[in-house]
Amino acid sequence: MKIKEVNLIKTELINTIGEIEPAWNQGTYMKFDVGGNTFTEIITDEGISGYGPAVSESILNQIKNYLIGKDPLTINQHFNELNFQISFIPYQGITGIDIALWDIKGKYTGLPLYKLWGGSNNKIIPYASLISLSGVKQISDITKVLLDEGWKAVKLRLHHQTISEDIAIVTEVRKIVGNKMTIMVDANQAQSNYIYQSGVIWDFARAKKTAIELEKLDVLWLEEPLSRHDYSNLTKLNQELDLHIAGGENNTNIDDFIHFTDINCYDIYQPESMVLGGVTPLLKIGTIAELYRKKIVPHHGGGDLGLIANAHLVASWNHSPYLEMLHEPPVADFRHKLFSIIGGIDFNNGYINVSEEPGLGIKIKK
Repeated sequence: MKIKEVNLIKTELINTIGEIEPAWNQGTYMKFDVGGNTFTEIITDEGISGYGPAVSESILNQIKNYLIGKDPLTINQHFNELNFQISFIPYQGITGIDIALWDIKGKYTGLPLYKLWGGSNNKIIPYASLISLSGVKQISDITKVLLDEGWKAVKLRLHHQTISEDIAIVTEVRKIVGNKMTIMVDANQAQSNYIYQSGVIWDFARAKKTAIELEKLDVLWLEEPLSRHDYSNLTKLNQELDLHIAGGENNTNIDDFIHFTDINCYDIYQPESMVLGGVTPLLKIGTIAELYRKKIVPHHGGGDLGLIANAHLVASWNHSPYLEMLHEPPVADFRHKLFSIIGGIDFNNGYINVSEEPGLGIKIKK
């Protein structure tokens, strides 16, 4: 079997829902559409096609020159070559190729990816990952909607001006959900050693004081409490707290995660396939996490086919308790990004059922 063609598929834009100011990049706005996705398609000479998130048009010809005529099943080789040849483009790089190749391999073997990767249970727990830096009234309204929708876990964004403002948000959510939902917190501080980091910058004292208060509210983890390169203070924070410390979404190579294990700076690893170049490195990071008894919860994967690939990963791992899904209804409903995709995952009463069909288990509405 050889690769015959590599294409980008653009789906019909049905509607633009609106915009949200993300907590991690205040002053900018994320637009949310129904439809209008672009996907990568790899076609083989045996009639098997695989699909992944979009790659940048600027690297498409270079990818074609390398891939066409090659065996699609030698995925590690292709990842290593393309990772070396192609310039780093977060969220538009070679990830779409890597996921599409795995989709082909799943279809070729007749297995859904989670089974191909050694999993046996296709029912997993997602968490609603909120986007905005909400006030108490807004977070109250959103939380009630999430409860009605059946969600079992939610991640809040915190870096208001004061600790008391941050804790008021978590207190309000805990009051509403009681013990019906797990709460996680993201401080979005990973970029705080760069001039473009927006919002309040935390130091060690702010992070620790906040974490102590979060422990009282039975929060599961505190994510990105400090700059991602502030390894000494991340390690110190992790050692001094019972609260789990999480991070890794902005780290661009596997060596970083090996370093995490050496210094014990995180309890929970959160690699992002759209930054690392695909699910191939995440499979390796998952092995590292398992060997060192860490949990792994992949970052959201961009919300469409990257999310579905993540769902298969989580279903394949015994040490992955949750699937992250960006979801802040009504504007940022996760279903909007999945409108052009048939199958893959099904949300029902707070759980995700991963498709039993081969590969990703999806079809594209062309």
